[in-house]
Amino acid sequence: MRIGGVNIPDNKRVEVSLTYIYGIGQSRSTRILNEARVDLSTQVKDLTEEEATRISKIIQDEGRVEGDLRKEIQLNIKRMMDINCYRGMRHRRGLPVNGQRTHTNARTRKGPRKGMIGRRKK
Repeated sequence: MRIGGVNIPDNKRVEVSLTYIYGIGQSRSTRILNEARVDLSTQVKDLTEEEATRISKIIQDEGRVEGDLRKEIQLNIKRMMDINCYRGMRHRRGLPVNGQRTHTNARTRKGPRKGMIGRRKK
């Protein structure tokens, strides 16, 4: 089944399957299903066509998901980089943005270690 431009798995519960859409987590998924009057434990393959259209209509009306949300986040990051705020500078340098330590750790953001070039014990 395709909802919000994403193929969601058929053999899982609807509550879990909706979380495969970028921008929809567990709580938002539950809220959407309650609003669409769909049982949370229903499997995606057991949804009727009417229930699927109600769910997709609520997702479209409620707000940004997938491409729109990704684009908005990228524009926010670009704006921070343009105005040279602290968070923008950290994004530009590829360092942690939210105040984590970098003396050790932060390997996910900084990349693999650079070896000690030219240092040799004698």
